[in-house]
Amino acid sequence: MQPPSAPRPQRRRKTKIVLGILGLLLFCIVAFLFRPMASSPGPAPAQDQPLDVAVIGGGVMSVTLATYLQELEPNWRVAMFERLGGVAEESSNGWNNAGTGHSGFAELNYTPENADGSIDTTKAVEIAEQFEVARQFWAHEVRTGRLGAPNGFINPTPHMSLVWGDANIDYLRKRQAALVRNPLFYGMEFTQDRSRIAAWAPLVMEGRDPAQKVAATYMPIGTDVNWGVITNQLANALTKNPNFSLQLRHEVRGIRRGDDGIWNVTVRNLADNKDRTVRARFVFIGAGGASLKLLQMSGIPEAKNYGGFPVGGQFLAFQNPAITARHDVKVYGKAEAGSPPMSVPHLDARKLDGKSVILFGPFALQSTKFLKNGSWQDLFNSVYKDNVGPMMAVGAENAELVKYLVQQAMLTDKDRQAELVKYFPNAKQGDWKLVTAGQRVQIIKRDPKKGPVLQFGTEIVTDKQGSIAALLGASPGASTSPAIMLDVLKKAFPQRFASIWTPKIETMIPSYGRTLNDDPGFTNQIRRMTSETLKLPFVEVPADVRAIPAGAPAPAATQPGRSLNREEQAM
Repeated sequence: MQPPSAPRPQRRRKTKIVLGILGLLLFCIVAFLFRPMASSPGPAPAQDQPLDVAVIGGGVMSVTLATYLQELEPNWRVAMFERLGGVAEESSNGWNNAGTGHSGFAELNYTPENADGSIDTTKAVEIAEQFEVARQFWAHEVRTGRLGAPNGFINPTPHMSLVWGDANIDYLRKRQAALVRNPLFYGMEFTQDRSRIAAWAPLVMEGRDPAQKVAATYMPIGTDVNWGVITNQLANALTKNPNFSLQLRHEVRGIRRGDDGIWNVTVRNLADNKDRTVRARFVFIGAGGASLKLLQMSGIPEAKNYGGFPVGGQFLAFQNPAITARHDVKVYGKAEAGSPPMSVPHLDARKLDGKSVILFGPFALQSTKFLKNGSWQDLFNSVYKDNVGPMMAVGAENAELVKYLVQQAMLTDKDRQAELVKYFPNAKQGDWKLVTAGQRVQIIKRDPKKGPVLQFGTEIVTDKQGSIAALLGASPGASTSPAIMLDVLKKAFPQRFASIWTPKIETMIPSYGRTLNDDPGFTNQIRRMTSETLKLPFVEVPADVRAIPAGAPAPAATQPGRSLNREEQAM
């Protein structure tokens, strides 16, 4: 027998309650999305004379910009605000990234295959050019004494690409043939010879199925870079100038443009929780994942075009000397079909805390934090009426990425071990420990032609006046920081850049304004100079490099700072 139905008035009352709750929820969502984006006014500025530059964040980007400015304008007053107790505690920390000197040598996602089967090398060449700028900048800083012994922050570490299966092997062969005729990529070797690959990376081949078809490319002039060491050493050098102020445990809580066009930056001293406001003619936001929220605080119209998608990372770390002593290369693989670029697996030889380490990964980590030391509210606090639509559209269009992140969140140590043995067949689960790396925030932007897109890489956002600039995005980031910071200076100070700064910049970056890849002789000149200073390997590029057959013998590795070709010829 069916129970009697509830009286009609009671049903109506329940319906009204449900509708009321839904209405209240909708009202809260709308109110949240339509809240003001710009920060509220802070305390009145205490200083009469504004800073020339306020730098937010104490990572490699911010410190690189401040170093440029101190050399170009030593009398400018510059203050850097960092919320943590030291610089390089987030993504620039050596344990929070892969340490690859990104130069396009091994990263297969930089060289996509076109519909006609050809290889597009544009991105790889562009990144290689930018990394050459970084080498010149670091070499200059070593010569001036701002950076110490090169082996403390950059070490010769060959870059390899490893693939298996007929289709991937064919792709890698075509990739090497397309790249090797470029001066910046001369010296890259391709092979399917298992013994040759085993000589380059024994851990990769030992225990591998002898029936598996494999191929690899090898670039002897790759590097491992510790961005944390670079950041700390440059920051220490900056503090020797009385016009520079490094303020640790100071968190920026507001950025507003004053009526006079000067920026009012509200800063909280986390030691006593007191706020104060400083004025600055130019503001640079280089706070990693937190840059998006700080950019939104400024209230500039350009900030409305951006959203952020946070992705954490984890690595398997090997520290046993018996293992790490047998692997001195960075081995990059190919992402599985349908996986995003961030999922490219790599087995990296590292130098961290004075010891050899091997990292394998990355494994994605789902989080709503924008910083490793951030808050779970970061993602939600970055959503406004102007970017919620693009963010939802991008989420719907990137179903594979969402699926990938869900799968990654469900991985067990056994699953991670299964991925590891594809690159290190004899690895034992007890040999490694899981470490959490830094947090990355991928850009979601409103493109005028494509509409909302998820963009991988880095982007500089400035206002029309060039009085504020923010750096958004992730890899190759730190590897190209000196080149990116030159772009910031050019956008923010176009007149000074074009007149009095250019000669000084050419002293720091001798190749500035020229393209190395167009001139083998110039490539040799610049690389020889940076190799000698940074104690890195050097391959002399022949003048007729573009005419050399793709299968021609590659130069053999030799001691750092010496020409690989000359060493081979002398034998």
